[in-house]
Amino acid sequence: MNPLRKSLSAICLATGVLLAAASPAWAQVSLGSASGFSVLGGSNVTCTAGVVTGDIGVAPGSAVPYTNTGCTVAGATPPATDAAAVQARVDFLSAYASVQSLPCTQVPGNLSGQNLAPGVYCTDAVAKAGTLTLTGPANGVWIFLVNGALTGTNFSVAMAGGGQPCNVYWAPTGAATLTDSALKGNILAGDATIGSITLTRGTLAGRAMSNVAVTMTGASVIGCGALTEPGTPGCRDKDHHGHHGGHHGDKDHKGCDRDGDKHDRDCDKPRSGHHNPFKPNDKKDNKWDDRGGRR
Repeated sequence: MNPLRKSLSAICLATGVLLAAASPAWAQVSLGSASGFSVLGGSNVTCTAGVVTGDIGVAPGSAVPYTNTGCTVAGATPPATDAAAVQARVDFLSAYASVQSLPCTQVPGNLSGQNLAPGVYCTDAVAKAGTLTLTGPANGVWIFLVNGALTGTNFSVAMAGGGQPCNVYWAPTGAATLTDSALKGNILAGDATIGSITLTRGTLAGRAMSNVAVTMTGASVIGCGALTEPGTPGCRDKDHHGHHGGHHGDKDHKGCDRDGDKHDRDCDKPRSGHHNPFKPNDKKDNKWDDRGGRR
């Protein structure tokens, strides 16, 4: 092998090692069709005086599967999402089971003041407090396996270095209860008995997925279809169900898969000066409605 070729091979090998180290859990998390929901409950979803951007689904449901009391929802809701929610529940629980088996690094329970690179972390049920900073590239993945309940009051998560909220996963073995917090990521509360999610005031940038119930009071859930990395082209969830039942067969664009799901995003270069992911950028985009879904 000539010196130049040998040098290039060494560079490629080193680059591959660095990329693998940057996102060790990249291939480990796939929400499948569940990625099209911002809120997904098992028995019921209750929203009071809050805001949800994205679709809400419930499966298998209960006598009163969905209750909206003064909640603003920019997305589809039950019963329109019932059919799509059935498969979404299967995919969500599959993702929850897969992350629970991952090896992890132990971190302090309350996570206050920590600055963590992409990786898989184990933490206990001590109430989360202060500010947790997650620093990493746009394709970095953070997984937090909580041994017990995920609880926090005035707990916030900050993304740095280009990290994306929808590449963060919180998987407690118990319930998730957050008050006046600014959480980023996907909450996967998959326990069949106590896997409920309660959000009181505060914000969640990502998804709330529960095996039991989701209860929101004065809270705002900003789904992944509305989240974009500053300075990059707008992205829309490809798996946007609504009353259309999803569009999982649509092809994605290279480099736009930010949360591990190949069919999760549709990222186009900005056209005509528009940067709002829910507004058509040109005539070719007029098949998208104002929620990022297909007409």
